[in-house]
Amino acid sequence: MLTPAELQRYARHLAIPGFGREAQEKLRAARVLCIGAGGLGSPAALYLAAAGVGRLGLVDPDQVEVTNLQRQILYGEDDIGRPKLEAARERLQQTNPHVEVVGHAEHFTAANAREIAAGYDILLDGTDNFPTRYLSNDVAVWQGKPNVYGSILRFEGQVSVFAPHLGGPCYRCMSPQPPKPGLVPTCAEGGVLGVLPGLVGTLQALEVIKLITGLGKPLIGRLLHVDTLTLRFRDFTLRRDSECPVCGPSPSITEPIDYTGFCGMNPPNVPTLSVQDLRDLRARGEKHFLLDVREPDEYATARIEGSTLIPLGEVGARAGELPRDTKIVVHCKLGGRSAKAVAALRDLGFTDVWNVAGGITAWSKEVDPQVPVY
Repeated sequence: MLTPAELQRYARHLAIPGFGREAQEKLRAARVLCIGAGGLGSPAALYLAAAGVGRLGLVDPDQVEVTNLQRQILYGEDDIGRPKLEAARERLQQTNPHVEVVGHAEHFTAANAREIAAGYDILLDGTDNFPTRYLSNDVAVWQGKPNVYGSILRFEGQVSVFAPHLGGPCYRCMSPQPPKPGLVPTCAEGGVLGVLPGLVGTLQALEVIKLITGLGKPLIGRLLHVDTLTLRFRDFTLRRDSECPVCGPSPSITEPIDYTGFCGMNPPNVPTLSVQDLRDLRARGEKHFLLDVREPDEYATARIEGSTLIPLGEVGARAGELPRDTKIVVHCKLGGRSAKAVAALRDLGFTDVWNVAGGITAWSKEVDPQVPVY
């Protein structure tokens, strides 16, 4: 039963014809797990807390960084350096003290995903990487729970509800195979308009509320795509895959797999330098060629003096511009793209080529703070 304080708090819900106390009490009894408390998880969790969802679980091991504040509205300037879950719990309980906030300060992995998800009714996927998307999908299918999916990049976003137990497809039905590594950049690499996760995360919260209350028609079997530059919404039909290895009639995947390996994201075995190694190499005046494989806009924002820009997608075609008799040191923003570039160059016969672990971000934080962090 709703308390007098809750009746007052949710008065505008209770005034909606067809919503009333019954729907509000369903919200109060619901348990929702937000996988990720970042760009998507922030608005989703805020609106679910405000709506009165009884238990909100948050999975996120990270600390608040200044680069989060452009879009992760759960946090403020005073939260920089704090664990996200600590700051998020305070903010959510200020928003609604009637909501129980449960923190899981760990990565959502094959080892713990089923145990974490077991305590919730609905999973909300606020992740930004393909291995965790496939993992959250598989766990939701195995446990018979809706998986409310969202993704964002630059100016575009997507939302859907994957729920084979309710007659719809799962994420694997839509994407049987992950994209090739490096083809789809992360938000850290490709950027994201700050307001976009607010839009997509709020739509995810809306879908959760519809699922809990039974009102409306959730996005089951449909994918909603939004382009913010034209403010155009497009609705695509999704269908079950009769050969889906997880939700099909004869599933071949019935327990967690190596999701990083499945997505081809195990880091290449390449020679690596730390940013301190690079600093010392430069201090000694050792001859080398410093190759930056980021994009031109990134290079204009922050660069290491003396570097040469060749974006990752052009490295193969422009390999003739690189010296074969000189040590080549390759960096990007965080180390992922540069590792791929090193592997590609070694395949082309370059032998003395090295990846900078942590990229220009580590260089800015640990060697030269004059280089902006972006």
